Amino acid sequence: MDIRQNKKHRAGTYNFGPGVEMQHDTSPHKVVVGERKLTAQCASLVLSYSRRLFIQYYPRFTRFEARVFLNEAFRYMGGACTRCIIDNTSVIVACGSGPDAEIAPDMKVFGKMFGMDFVPHHIKDPDRKAKVERNFSFIEGNFLAGRTFSDWHDFNRQARKWCEDVANHKPKRSLGMSPDEAFLMEKAYLTSLPVYIPPVYQAGTRIVDVESYVSLDANKYSAPERLIGKAVEVQKHWDLVVVYFGHEKVAKHKRVIGQKNKRVTDPRHLQRIVRRLAHRGPSKEEEQLKGIHKDLDLYIAELKKRSKGRGIRQFRGSLR
Repeated sequence: MDIRQNKKHRAGTYNFGPGVEMQHDTSPHKVVVGERKLTAQCASLVLSYSRRLFIQYYPRFTRFEARVFLNEAFRYMGGACTRCIIDNTSVIVACGSGPDAEIAPDMKVFGKMFGMDFVPHHIKDPDRKAKVERNFSFIEGNFLAGRTFSDWHDFNRQARKWCEDVANHKPKRSLGMSPDEAFLMEKAYLTSLPVYIPPVYQAGTRIVDVESYVSLDANKYSAPERLIGKAVEVQKHWDLVVVYFGHEKVAKHKRVIGQKNKRVTDPRHLQRIVRRLAHRGPSKEEEQLKGIHKDLDLYIAELKKRSKGRGIRQFRGSLR
């Protein structure tokens, strides 16, 4: 017997009843988005009982993206299990490791809103969330194979459709049925969604620069010109950027995702320039006086030469 051979230990399985546990994890995948080859983060959530799967992709995966993803995943499932097994990522864990880890306060509040708790597995025990881990090779070999995507929104639309048409529709030997069929038995055991689900966003304060823009994630978004030099609140949603001054919403833009050094401009924020252009040419008062008599036309021409601007005040006096 080879004494160098590692001793093999008996392996077991984790089995749970409906609505008890779900598992969440992320994995980097090489993809093509908008003709650019890059590494995207695949976020995945699977229900342990029915094996129902939901995936989405992000340029990076921070606590903001985690809340965006889980919010969409719980909506897709129509509820949540009471426990979510995760690894010891700092995205959700504030300190410590394993079941005794401290969950970040904002993520803990987010979980309580959906009636669930985050439970990190023990260090070096990835098999504890094997139901979500084994799906990543399936995703790479099936969903990503031969696909390209025009942008991140197209990417996630295709990912959602693949979950519905392929991943959750295909029968599994371990279940003896498809995840969608098993989900019919599990759905009633999930915790119900809150009556109101607040939008997921990240807020921060910015100063409107001299060009009338605010900066966010290395991109610029226009704000009303009257706010130059003033502090505004910028809310970053997954697909939108919303700017508030006081309690007034002053700007709303489509968010630039996965790119840098881009400018997004709302033409309405350039009103002062538009007004200057609108003041070119004869005024409506001048038009009303012209054509009545040739002597009056000569008078109007001379009056305009001796007046400031377009002579609107003088023409109004003549009309009176």
